Amino acid sequence: MGDIFFVPIFVPMKTKWKITKNNFLIGFMATTAFLAVVRLIFPSVVKPSYTVKEKTSLRDTTHIQPSFSERKESSEEIKATAQSFAPSNGLTQFFDANGKEIKHRIIGVVNYDESFPDSQHVQLESAMKYAVKAVINREDAELRKKELVYIGSNPFYDVKRLSSSIPYLVPTASILLQDIGRNFFDSLQVKNIPLTKLLVTSVLRTKEDVEKLRRYNHNATENSCHLYGTTFDIAYNKYSPITRQVRDDTLKWVLSEVLNDLRKQGRCHIKYEKKQGCFHITVR
Repeated sequence: MGDIFFVPIFVPMKTKWKITKNNFLIGFMATTAFLAVVRLIFPSVVKPSYTVKEKTSLRDTTHIQPSFSERKESSEEIKATAQSFAPSNGLTQFFDANGKEIKHRIIGVVNYDESFPDSQHVQLESAMKYAVKAVINREDAELRKKELVYIGSNPFYDVKRLSSSIPYLVPTASILLQDIGRNFFDSLQVKNIPLTKLLVTSVLRTKEDVEKLRRYNHNATENSCHLYGTTFDIAYNKYSPITRQVRDDTLKWVLSEVLNDLRKQGRCHIKYEKKQGCFHITVR
């Protein structure tokens, strides 16, 4: 019999590839280098897919577009009022034709007393259109929540700790307050001013609140618009900074622009209160 030879067969053993710190760094650097080469060869991959024209297509929410029937009205007074606060093309321009950001100046108003002259009599007349029955006291207010909307602090404004009023408004007044806060934020943004919240200082007053307030504040009227949930006060000399402090005068100018626009749109009546340091606002 011949000799039998055994040929050894080597079977490779499976080894697990372990991700180590060095392997991870090598892979990361290789991927980064590959992407850099792709960017150099094909620079178009990093260009934005939208044009400057599309950037400027944002609608200005502070401008209410008139209906077809309203556009046909020939009243010069209505046209003059609309042109005084609306951009010529109905849009807020953020960029020019070359893609450069447009700088928006702070304009304010010429005179606060002349721009916001609406007296108690004028505001009370409008207040009665949306008014709820005057609230007697806090207990009565608890029973009237179906007629009123709670207005706690939100991203656009803070409500001061109230001692002579409660944080409730009729729905239309609540919407107006929300729009004022949002428009104020928009104005700060386009003017490159650090974001700051408004401060609401007075809201719905009960008859009990008015009686107490009249003991030391002789400007408080017995038949105040605050009784009907249609009126609120916004401070012009106190604010709630979000990022960093801004001069109160600067914020007051911006706030006056926002309020002036809304007043010209027929959204509200406004009285500039010097002693109380606030804008007294009633929904229309």
